[in-house]
Amino acid sequence: MGICFGSPATLPNTITTSTTGTIEIHSRNRVSQTTETSSSTMRSQFSHFSEATTSTLSPRFDDDQQSTDGEILETSTLRVFSFADMKSATKNFKSDQILGEGGFGRVFKGWVDEKTLQPCKAGTGMMVAVKKLNPESMQGFQEWQSEVNFLGRLSHPNLVRLLGYCWEDTELLLVYEFMQKGSLENHLFRRNPNIEPLSWDIRIRIAIGAARGLAFLHSSEKQIIYRDFKASNILLDGNYNAKISDFGLAKLGPTGGESHVSTRVMGTYGYAAPEYIATGHLYVKSDVYGFGVVLLEILTGLRALDTKRPKEQLNLVDWAKPLLPHRRKLKTIMDARMEGQYSFKAALQTANITLKCLAPDPKSRPSMKEVLEELEQVQAIREKPKPSLLITSRQTTSITRSYVLQEPVRRSPLHSRYQATA
Repeated sequence: MGICFGSPATLPNTITTSTTGTIEIHSRNRVSQTTETSSSTMRSQFSHFSEATTSTLSPRFDDDQQSTDGEILETSTLRVFSFADMKSATKNFKSDQILGEGGFGRVFKGWVDEKTLQPCKAGTGMMVAVKKLNPESMQGFQEWQSEVNFLGRLSHPNLVRLLGYCWEDTELLLVYEFMQKGSLENHLFRRNPNIEPLSWDIRIRIAIGAARGLAFLHSSEKQIIYRDFKASNILLDGNYNAKISDFGLAKLGPTGGESHVSTRVMGTYGYAAPEYIATGHLYVKSDVYGFGVVLLEILTGLRALDTKRPKEQLNLVDWAKPLLPHRRKLKTIMDARMEGQYSFKAALQTANITLKCLAPDPKSRPSMKEVLEELEQVQAIREKPKPSLLITSRQTTSITRSYVLQEPVRRSPLHSRYQATA
């Protein structure tokens, strides 16, 4: 659940299915952060990584990168909260303030003054999301310090804003802006009759926003590899603007002319790029593969991995990728809830982008800048859908009909990951 510093790449021993329906990759040399780590040792590690990040992150961008898109701050502007502040903001972490819970710990709803960020009475000021570390979290400290050091200096409209942090003794907390609409995962896969399904236009807008966020990370002089791109890490504000969250696995890109960095395999099975799983070699374009998986989820409305599906359809990429280039087959896997909302030209073009992102060889994948440009072209298509090409419920495959109304299974981590909305 955090960056592995100085650990060699290791290959997974086995892939097993757990009793909860998740698939986990186990490796021999698994490194974990235990609760026995002393506060002084943790502070030493934090200081060392903070200095390393400050010296290597560069605010300079490619010539065609607009500075108004975002910036890498010279120094962090995060507020340091006291634990008393956090207790006050969250009503002493009362159970009715819980927004969610995951591998890192619980996430609580809190309230702070919009200008001063001082804790204030519930219902006044600005709502925030407070992530509180579970003391038993295996990789909690590494994830916490990665969030602070990356999000503390990255500023972009499509990255979730980290407002501050708290560190007192063994208490580690992170304070984020509150994202009203929750995660893309919830909107795509949780069937709530009271919530309108995402329209085609909103889905493309979300994809474009997420692509802008990744393109920003990749375009700095010292590239940042996000490493865990998936639907649950794309959060939506009140207007469905997408923001990438959870930088616990983010890693600085290769240096010295190298094409990749070697690291212990961590991420989420179903989204992680094949070359990374097989070798531990992490490329900037490993992120592009993860983006392709999410784009496929957006098109189909199906999870990247679902143990409730038939065996041959368990992995969405393995099953659906061969169908993308074929017009008739593509129609059978498109999410029926978008029926009549898009032209098939736009669907085909989006499917083609997805195919490029999912290329087995990272060198063959487009850059996120290229992906963004192509998605903007899709968004510009104003051609009305033709009745003869509309997807009907009778045309959809049995897999789409069978699983569109099912409750989702938990996603399948290679490693425990945060699952709540922050």
